[in-house]
Amino acid sequence: MSPASPSARPHRPLAAIGLRLIAVICLSVMFIAVRLADARGVHIVESLFYRQALALPVAALWIAMTTGVGSFRTSRVGAHATRMIVGLTGMILNFLSYILLLPAEAVTIGFTMPIFATILSALILHEATGIHRWSAVLLGFVGVIIMVRPDAGHFPATGVAVALAGALFTASVSLILRQLSRTENSGTIVFWFTLLSLPPLGVAMLFYGQAHDAATWGLLILIGVAGGIAQICMTAALRWAPVSVVLMMDYSSIIWTTLLGWAIWGNWPMVTTWIGAALIVASGLYITWREQIRARRLTSTQ
Repeated sequence: MSPASPSARPHRPLAAIGLRLIAVICLSVMFIAVRLADARGVHIVESLFYRQALALPVAALWIAMTTGVGSFRTSRVGAHATRMIVGLTGMILNFLSYILLLPAEAVTIGFTMPIFATILSALILHEATGIHRWSAVLLGFVGVIIMVRPDAGHFPATGVAVALAGALFTASVSLILRQLSRTENSGTIVFWFTLLSLPPLGVAMLFYGQAHDAATWGLLILIGVAGGIAQICMTAALRWAPVSVVLMMDYSSIIWTTLLGWAIWGNWPMVTTWIGAALIVASGLYITWREQIRARRLTSTQ
């Protein structure tokens, strides 16, 4: 089944924004649960395994009810395997960033993803990247420097490096998805990513799987269910509106993550974190806006 053209999709912007907001809140809850589970002795391999294992039936049921069972078929297993390797690596790094850093700092550094996507697009895809987007890239990295204040030692260097690497791998996934989405719809991509990640994680579970108490199992179930709901809502949101319409909801994650971190651990970000976050968010929004202008120009010349 080929992805529907944008003009053929129903346009329901309010519903799309609502679904994207639900997805962002679920992702915030998932990452907080990962941090809580780590404090209870859960290995990151376990969090990853249950995230994918519990999300798979949820995602499969949703896909079957919406785009149909035909979405499970693919002729590009190799491309999906590449997406799985890069995506799973990014997920590992993102999970670790929430363990090594305070939640607000981890989510803020994750906002550098569009910055890395711009750099990779220029270096790998040889896309024309003008002064506007390069200026936004520079602004974003200035925001990172202000936020982490490397001279002050407020943040562990390992945590910052892991969070930046997670953003880099997430940006790499976005490039792979550009290629995959030419022949695969979003449901197919979600299903095969989740399915193909389970065998390597299952093997790793032979070494890291443990028994847990009821509260810890509850956190692991929360990780999987919240992650599955987030995937479904993100997929549905993009069926009803383009990324440019729902993008602002992604940046609301700093609100939910900060509030959860404050409620659970009493952590509140420093002033420099908010200043850096504002610059990073502004950078990401500007890059996205310039990307929309570029896409419209390409469409008008075809």
